[in-house]
Amino acid sequence: MKILILAPYPRKQAPSQRFRFEQYLEALDKNGIDYDYEPFIDENTWKILHKPGKFVQKAFGIIRAFFRRLNLILNLKPYSFVFIHREASHIGPPVFEWMIAKVFKKKMIYDFDDAIWLPNYSEHNKAFNKLKYYSKVKSIMGWSHKVSAGNAYLADFAKNFNKDVRINPTTIDTVNYHNQIKDQDTGEVVIGWTGTLTTIKYLYAILPVIEELEKSYDFTFKVIANENPQFNLKSFSFKKWEKATEIEDLLSFNVGVMPLEEDQWAKGKCGFKALQYMSLGIPALVSPVGVNTDIVEHSKNGYICESTTDWFLYLEKLINEKQLRQSLGTNARKTIEEQFSVNSNTNNFLSLFD
Repeated sequence: MKILILAPYPRKQAPSQRFRFEQYLEALDKNGIDYDYEPFIDENTWKILHKPGKFVQKAFGIIRAFFRRLNLILNLKPYSFVFIHREASHIGPPVFEWMIAKVFKKKMIYDFDDAIWLPNYSEHNKAFNKLKYYSKVKSIMGWSHKVSAGNAYLADFAKNFNKDVRINPTTIDTVNYHNQIKDQDTGEVVIGWTGTLTTIKYLYAILPVIEELEKSYDFTFKVIANENPQFNLKSFSFKKWEKATEIEDLLSFNVGVMPLEEDQWAKGKCGFKALQYMSLGIPALVSPVGVNTDIVEHSKNGYICESTTDWFLYLEKLINEKQLRQSLGTNARKTIEEQFSVNSNTNNFLSLFD
């Protein structure tokens, strides 16, 4: 058996790819499944894609990507399956997916981990957003042999278009990568959040809570992101996200937060922030939206915060109680190992290629 993997970005760069399927490439090798990994955009385009300006360079990068993709699609004979993560091309209608399924009759496995049928884009790429075909997700699902969805909400949507939908959760490699445990015996407490500017809007809901806590307690409110949000808080600290220091930076947290709003996009989120915190033995505080309530068990491995009062009370509690942070963190790590780790989900992932 040989598989063609089509991904949006170069290998080992995008979190969605790293934690959805790249972690299982070793399992494919061990099970005698050969594969070719083909990103849509190249390394040079990836480096500028989410930066402001450089429209001409981005445009030429996308054009080159289309020609490479077309050449690849015209040579599908060696492959038994074509695994597509999110989309075969960043912009335009699903021409490549149609060719794979309808012209060359290949079995497509479609994998997605967000409500990507809804518009969601960064300010830097407004121009490209006009070329996006968000509705193509439904067509791709309908043409696919199987659909791999990151949570039950996404799976329920996919079932409207495909009869064979599998829930394949976003998982953490607790052996080779997230393989350290937070020591809560530290001096100053750090409340942390990690993400990108496209999701940082959700943090604004708890900024008044942080400001109120600052009046009584000394702590650091640390944000790890691709750009500095410049919050006007005395406890605020910013660290630019870097893959090389990702684990070290996360381990600086004593508590991890993941506020969300109750909207369709948030319901499709796969709880990645909470998974990362918890895998390192860091208790997570989350909003009761989407898969968060499946990951976090209230008062056992973290807290589910339904109101501003909840956010204040539970953050205050964790600032003051080191042993509580330690016990919640221990339970959090156990939850990830048993339910949301690469080890626990490998057979489920491999079943996509039965």
